[in-house]
Amino acid sequence: MIDSPPASAEIYTVTQLNRAVKFILDQEFSHIRVEGEISNLSTPSSGHIYFSLKDAQAQVRCAMFRTRLSRVNCELANGLKVIVHAQVSLYEPRGDYQLIVTDLEEAGLGALRRNFELLKHKLAHEGLFAEQHKQPLPTLPSAIGIITSPSGAAVHDILSVLKRRFPAIPVIIYPTAVQGEAAKFEIVQAIQTANSQQLCDVLIVSRGGGSLEDLWAFNEEIVARAIFASKIPIISGVGHEIDITISDFVADVRAPTPSAAAEYAVPDQQHWLTRFQQVETQLIQRFTQRLQHWQQQLHWQEKRLQQCHPGQQLHRNMQALDQLEIRLERAIKGRLHQHQQQLTTSTARLWQHNPVEKIRHLIQQQAFLENRLTVAINQTLARKQQQWLGLSQTLQAVSPLATLERGYAIVQNPGTNSVITNTQQLTAGELIQTRFAHGRIISQVTEIL
Repeated sequence: MIDSPPASAEIYTVTQLNRAVKFILDQEFSHIRVEGEISNLSTPSSGHIYFSLKDAQAQVRCAMFRTRLSRVNCELANGLKVIVHAQVSLYEPRGDYQLIVTDLEEAGLGALRRNFELLKHKLAHEGLFAEQHKQPLPTLPSAIGIITSPSGAAVHDILSVLKRRFPAIPVIIYPTAVQGEAAKFEIVQAIQTANSQQLCDVLIVSRGGGSLEDLWAFNEEIVARAIFASKIPIISGVGHEIDITISDFVADVRAPTPSAAAEYAVPDQQHWLTRFQQVETQLIQRFTQRLQHWQQQLHWQEKRLQQCHPGQQLHRNMQALDQLEIRLERAIKGRLHQHQQQLTTSTARLWQHNPVEKIRHLIQQQAFLENRLTVAINQTLARKQQQWLGLSQTLQAVSPLATLERGYAIVQNPGTNSVITNTQQLTAGELIQTRFAHGRIISQVTEIL
């Protein structure tokens, strides 16, 4: 049995009821978000759009005015899953409750892909993907930074490759979340920290594979701008080869996998060792060639030096002197032999004439002449000695040394050795040299009178 309302209960008109319900709906559901599928889409000439939002069990009418349509970034169509930002209201003339949509976005993977394309287009237009902004990777990094989850499979793959290829290079791990709402902020913070610390000269931003939602932290605008602003070259190794993120476009190098990112970050140790061995071999060959060249040059210089050495020249001169001595000895012997023959011939002829008396007379005459010559020489020598003695006495009389012996002195300029004969040639404080008969002194002029 249904209870009857009390007689004092207020009776509403339909208008009053609809207005009261509308007021309550406006107050209680002024800002809500509703997810559903578009159906019954209508686009009249007024520019407003009308559609129903439905799920498997129910539907609700929606209206979106043309002033709000400019904010919609997807193409509306029946069957499109969307999330609407709306206010619940009531259309009073018909008593239909509806959603007044203020904003609309595509739901699920479709929305993510659309946002991906919009951000990609925006950043490409700003030049964040341009090749001229890409930094070259260091040939042999001093340290490698890894920005990833410390517990994920990606970090183990990267470390395994780095250990295999070049274990001597140190690795710094900047642990971050790689999934979830907080991941983008941690990734940005890790990039900024690495740049401020400057402990490494290449960074790997990485995580393993996953769905588009799982990888979405690497599609965030703040992450893209942090990668672009990094002064340290960044390798993006996110997901598998088929996975593409905004980070891949902005990074200096895009690797298809985390392992490939590690391959790009360091050279192959064996390749470098082989290259070092080749360079070492080339250096040894060049050094050996240069050494041989220097040794040959040194040998040539030694030979030239030996040829120019005074000892060699003296030896050659001694040889020449010996040759001349031999020739002279031969010439003397020959001439002597010739003269001996002539002497023998002359002696024989002389003995034939035998001028003994004539020789005796000549000997006496020779002795007389020798005596006269001796007397004349002695007389001439005595006369010359007297002349020399007279000239010596005259020279001694006019010699300045004799003057010095009498107690006089000679004053000279010590710098030029010129004789000073007048006080006008001197100045106070000047040094002078005084020469005596025996010895010299240096003195200073203190006063000129």
